[in-house]
Amino acid sequence: MSLTESQRTFLENNNAAAMITIADDGMPKAVRVSIALVDGKLWSSGTQDRIRTDRLRRDPRCTLFVFDKQYSFLTLETAVTILDGPDAPELNLRLMRQMQNKPTGPISWFGQELDTDAFLQTMLTQKRLVYQFEISHAYGVA
Repeated sequence: MSLTESQRTFLENNNAAAMITIADDGMPKAVRVSIALVDGKLWSSGTQDRIRTDRLRRDPRCTLFVFDKQYSFLTLETAVTILDGPDAPELNLRLMRQMQNKPTGPISWFGQELDTDAFLQTMLTQKRLVYQFEISHAYGVA
């Protein structure tokens, strides 16, 4: 689905979201994540060993509740593709550069400033991957 211009602008200006996945027993489970539009695709970072990754491998349906510091929000019903190939470290680099608005230079990572090589090695060591969201429905007060 195509986002409206105001929805796209809201996503460009707001990286905070709740990611809701479905547990084995059908119970929705929510966690806070950061998101960003990268080349028109909505992405978030995760790891191979996260419970939500297992849930998404079983059932790719996911709802994102994106919010700002006021009262605006955007709810996105999505299907997730997990990007976990050999290029996952570089994809995470692109995502973090977009989130941090840093086209070059060191990347902030959990209180540290990492150069590109150190960041890529960290992504590999942590078995990082990218969740790519295909939006099927969007609604809210954005």
